[in-house]
Order: sequence, then structure tokens, then C-alpha cells
Amino acid sequence: MKSIDPKNFKVVAPIKLADIPTELDVDASDDAKEDKLDGVREKLSELQDVMYAHNRYGVLICLQGMDTSGKDSLIREVFKEFNPRGVVVSSFKTPNSTELEHDYLWRHYLALPEKGKFAIFNRTHYENVLVTRVHPEYILNENLPGIESVDDIKPQFWDNRMEQINNFEKHITQNGTIVMKFYFHLSKNEQRKRLLRRLEKEDHNWKFSVGDLKERERWDDYMKYYEEAINSTATENAPWYIIPSDDKDMARYIVAEIIWQEMKQYTDIQEPELDEKVKKNIEEYKEQLAKEE
Repeated sequence: MKSIDPKNFKVVAPIKLADIPTELDVDASDDAKEDKLDGVREKLSELQDVMYAHNRYGVLICLQGMDTSGKDSLIREVFKEFNPRGVVVSSFKTPNSTELEHDYLWRHYLALPEKGKFAIFNRTHYENVLVTRVHPEYILNENLPGIESVDDIKPQFWDNRMEQINNFEKHITQNGTIVMKFYFHLSKNEQRKRLLRRLEKEDHNWKFSVGDLKERERWDDYMKYYEEAINSTATENAPWYIIPSDDKDMARYIVAEIIWQEMKQYTDIQEPELDEKVKKNIEEYKEQLAKEE
């Protein structure tokens, strides 16, 4: 199987989602993909341990995609070797009453990673320029000045939000948070198959929601707004990666490999050196402890 190069998935120029494949043509078995993933997630786990000791950076992994695109299972499979204390997952659903009393980015600030840790946003601050664009009536719940009806939400409103998101990401990256954003590029036909599977397999029925079908009817709108959001917010400090997601196993490996390859660029992430005074007296300390036997 060919090696993964993050540059092949990174958005560095305006993109059209319709021109990007939702599946890679790879000559590899499921077992081969799993073996590759197993090797990368072990390296990521070791890196996180070093990162925790280094205590200078946090890492924010943002996952966006249509329903059934594989975000939940990717979190389970890619990060399962991590020390549980080193990774925190936040899933952002409809804002609650407390969250609506603050600006739309407030709850995302609260969930940012501590230094030395990974935070995963399963659905992210981008919901505020995706779901709310498809359903602009949701904006009315934010009780914003000058917004009394959907007719008050002009194109400039969305341009402002894109700028605010760029500023948010610039601010956190300048203060030690490494940001990587992944869009799970799923075909409409593959989503149909996965929704059918939820209905056909009794133990998967609980995953199905009638709302999934309603949102599916707005597929073209979502693709339009995803494309606009990605093109407006793909920056060097907070890059987007478009992940072909019709093949879940391959998508997991690609994401894991991109995270690993990008994290390797931070060569300053090293375990801290032992204090010289302690280092000089290691044998003395060992002898002291040995006498306690």
C-alpha cells in the first residue's frame, strides 16, 4: 500500500468537492489497512506521552462530515491506545439554554485542550456556518441584536462568521494549540447504504433518526456550504484535510497518518531533561531506596 502524504489531502487552494473522489483506489486488504493503522496509533500514543511531559502544546482535532461519515468510529479506532487522561472528546449538538446565553464560540473555548493533551471536536464550531446556513431559523435562537427574522440574516452575516472563526483559530494557534481540521468526504450513495444498514441490522437500529433522512434531502445545500466554509477557512495555521470516506478503514488510517506526519514537524516536543543536580545524584537516590528493602 502506498504511503500517505498529507499534502495530497491538504487544502491549499480553492476546491470543488464534486471534483474530489470519495474513495481512494488502493490495492490493500482490510487486514493490511488495520495493520497500518495499528502501527500509527501506537506511535501517536507514545507521542502524546511525550507531549504531556513537554507541556507546551495542546492539539485540537476537528472532525466534520455528513451523518454516517464515520466520525464516531474513527475516534474509537484511532485514539484507543491513548492514555484516557490525554484525550478529551467533545460532541457539539444543539446549543442548550446556557450556551445560547453566550456567543456561539463560547462553548468551544471551554472545550479547548489543556497543554499536553489532545481534544477532539466531533462536529465543531463549523456547525455555526453549516447547519445554521441550511436552517437559518436556528440563528434566531441566539437572540442577536438586529436579527428579528430570517430576512435580517444577510450574506455579510456569514462572511463575518467566517472571519470570526479564522480569528478564533489564529488566536488559539498563536497560544500553543495545534489545529487540524478533517472533512469526511462521503458520497451520497454510500450514505444511503449506511442508513439502510442501520435499518436492516437490529442492533444498529438505535443509530437511525428520521432527521437523517430530512437532512439528506438538503444534500446539495450542505455540499455548497461545506465547500464555502472550507475555502474560506483553510489557513496554514489551521489547515483543512479532505478525507475520502467511502472506505472507513482507509479513512481512519489516512487521518491517523496525517496527524502523525504533521506532529513530527514539531521537533521541539521532547521529554524534559532531568535537573542536573538530580542527575548527578541518581546513584545516591537508588542506593537510598534500595536500603529500605
